[in-house]
Amino acid sequence: MKQGASNRKVNEQAREVIASILLFEVSDPRLTLVTVTGCEVSYDRSACNVYYTCEPERYADAAAALEGARGRIRSLMARKLSWRVAPELRFYRDGSVDAAETVGKYLAEEKARRATAETAADEGEEI
Repeated sequence: MKQGASNRKVNEQAREVIASILLFEVSDPRLTLVTVTGCEVSYDRSACNVYYTCEPERYADAAAALEGARGRIRSLMARKLSWRVAPELRFYRDGSVDAAETVGKYLAEEKARRATAETAADEGEEI
């Protein structure tokens, strides 16, 4: 689905506001270093899918903390934005960050393997 420039702006505005709320206004230690990677606000602004990431071992704690703080985040978001409605917040773990880290790890391993193979081949040629 293609998004118009105004909807991208709304999504980014929501992401910035929610990230700021988590950073400065919600005091749950389980939300420390939780990064809001994106938001998708519905056309009528009644719902907002919030994508987040953190360290993999903290996913369960972060999810529980976000669910617990959902009402407060929504209330603070409504105060900061001049929208007619405060969107219902739905939180989803952003798996793309984990996937990117996995791909990066495999690329680094392959690079190291090739370097080792080239070194072994070079040493074999000199003998």
